[in-house]
Amino acid sequence: MAKKIIVSLILLSTISFAQNKYYSNSGAKFAAGIEAGLFNGVGFNLNFLTSNFAEDFPFSAKLNIGLSYLDAGNPLDARKIFINNNTNGIPEQSGKTYSFALDFLYKTSILGLKRNHLYAGPRYVMFTGNFNFVGGNEDFDVTSNQWGVGVGLENYFKIVPAVDLVINLGYDYYISEALYGHDTSYSTDGLDVNPREDFTFADADKAVNQPKYQAKAMIGFSYNLN
Repeated sequence: MAKKIIVSLILLSTISFAQNKYYSNSGAKFAAGIEAGLFNGVGFNLNFLTSNFAEDFPFSAKLNIGLSYLDAGNPLDARKIFINNNTNGIPEQSGKTYSFALDFLYKTSILGLKRNHLYAGPRYVMFTGNFNFVGGNEDFDVTSNQWGVGVGLENYFKIVPAVDLVINLGYDYYISEALYGHDTSYSTDGLDVNPREDFTFADADKAVNQPKYQAKAMIGFSYNLN
């Protein structure tokens, strides 16, 4: 699935560039950037922005590919729900997400800022939480793949003619999906595989911090490619 999404993003970017080359008077603009801050934990994203790529189309389009690090959840509960009731070993945990987003931006003078944009678009995130019990012979991942949607405000402030400072504030919502760990999975529809005891998806979802509702606060730079 991730490979398909990456290929789709590359194809969309290639089509946009091709349109700009073919319609030499279209006035299409392109920019690439990087942002860092808080989203699904602490992380950064690389992005590609295109605007004026279609006649009379009022929106810009922005592709984002991100990596973030976050608290994976409760190691003892995760072990109990996905593996067994052992308590030996020193628990350690770490989490990360790979995220893909496509936003459509609409320029507005809200807040009195000249280059302020409202945006909204779909999200796809791949979550991995690692739980390691040092000295306890248990080291396992819990994973999920989720779709979501995001909205926000993005502001651009010129530093030099080709470079902008970017401030991005937003909010993402992700649909809860099945959680997979070891040889066990818990699904939102109750079709669990090898569940432990009487545990359900609600128990697994509480123990593991797959993204749900996420505020976003990021700062970065955008470079004009034209």
